[in-house]
Amino acid sequence: MNVPGKVRSLLAAAILSSFAATAGAQSYPSRPIRLIVPFPPGGSVDHVARIIGPTLSEYLGQNVIIDNKGGASGTIGTYEAARAAADGYTLLMVFDSHAVNQHLYRNIKYDTFNSFDYISLMVSAPMLLATAKNFAPQTVPKMIAYAKANPDKVTYGSSGVGGSNHLYGLAFASQANFSATHVPYKGGGPMLTAILGGEINYVVTTLPVVMQYVKSGQVRALAIGSQARVPQLPDVPTIAEFVPGYEANSWVGMMVPKGVPKDVLAKIEASLRKTLESADINARLRSEGFNVIASDPEQFREKVRMESERLGRLIKQSNIRVD
Repeated sequence: MNVPGKVRSLLAAAILSSFAATAGAQSYPSRPIRLIVPFPPGGSVDHVARIIGPTLSEYLGQNVIIDNKGGASGTIGTYEAARAAADGYTLLMVFDSHAVNQHLYRNIKYDTFNSFDYISLMVSAPMLLATAKNFAPQTVPKMIAYAKANPDKVTYGSSGVGGSNHLYGLAFASQANFSATHVPYKGGGPMLTAILGGEINYVVTTLPVVMQYVKSGQVRALAIGSQARVPQLPDVPTIAEFVPGYEANSWVGMMVPKGVPKDVLAKIEASLRKTLESADINARLRSEGFNVIASDPEQFREKVRMESERLGRLIKQSNIRVD
């Protein structure tokens, strides 16, 4: 059968394109990989990134370089990742705030679900009700009584408007029937600096990030947000012991820009899973209070969808908005 020259050329181009794509995936990665952390150093996401970074580099076969791009509750760095080339050389780690930012920002420049390929829900952790050393109440009942006697004078900090520190701090005050004043900061690091310096009275923050300050006596651990007490702080009660039904947990996950080749996605996912399941990394994360999940992409996407719906209702009811 005679094949016209133009058709032969098109077939050859298609074969070469397919070969190039396959060869590209097989050679990935051939240069260092950028890992965007959309928060300043010192917060939960940055902490996890620095724990896993060296081991992830080993499994991927290239250096993974952490790039902190903080601001606007993670949306600035997330947008930078969304518009990056979908070639596997830009990774993004997100906090639980990723699930709610579309409810907070009117002009968000990316789609929470359609701008990314989801890789894995990496870890979760219970949140801790921690108070400044210069804040007089030393138990949850005394704190609630003090707050009720001093409406709006008790302050709580967050890593940004609409983040988990904000929403769970608000939920604690609401469920305990007192009013408090929210003080947002530009990331978890500045928020921790504020509680350490006594600028605010309390935070509801990820346990592993604040653990060292609890152990050193720089902040006071009043109660844990999990359903049961945790082995790292066995004498610290749960918040639910005093405020029935209250629960607060945070999480960290990884995504990439939408459209990364499937073979490259598979390598990133496998490398991340091996990292999280490696003995040293797994033991360190668990010892600090993280629950290692290492979910598949669909489980992660579903988690974000459910959180978005649940916390989106709280945001709407509380009329929380970022101008």
